[in-house]
Amino acid sequence: MQVTPKSSWGWVKALLHSVYDQPDAEAVHAQFDRIVDALADKLPQVAAHLEDARTEILAFTAYPKDLWRQIWSNNPNERLNREIRRRTDVVGIFPDRGAIIRLVGAVLAEQHDEWAEGRRYLGLDILAKADSPRSPTTPTKARP
Repeated sequence: MQVTPKSSWGWVKALLHSVYDQPDAEAVHAQFDRIVDALADKLPQVAAHLEDARTEILAFTAYPKDLWRQIWSNNPNERLNREIRRRTDVVGIFPDRGAIIRLVGAVLAEQHDEWAEGRRYLGLDILAKADSPRSPTTPTKARP
């Protein structure tokens, strides 16, 4: 979004989210190509930026489809950060650095216990499938 004009954020974001709605890797790459082509006329700087970042944006397609949502999402981190912020806001002012470290450490230990007890974000069965990711199949189309 750093190279996108603020007035275009909404529709550019919607276009990019359409990449993640595709059923398979080939469709993801095809949709990304359509987006870059659509932006090339109206926002050439955005199209160039997306083309430069193609490998990073589409890296999730190298893994089994079962893992895609976990790879492109950072919801667990956001949830953990919200919980830390909520608990530190309740305390307000900490007497010293050690006090905040103990509180945040307790929240992190609690999260670790939840994940250790089987509520894993990435299950071992799914990770076993991704043990050796296949190389990304990037359909390339001829560009002038």
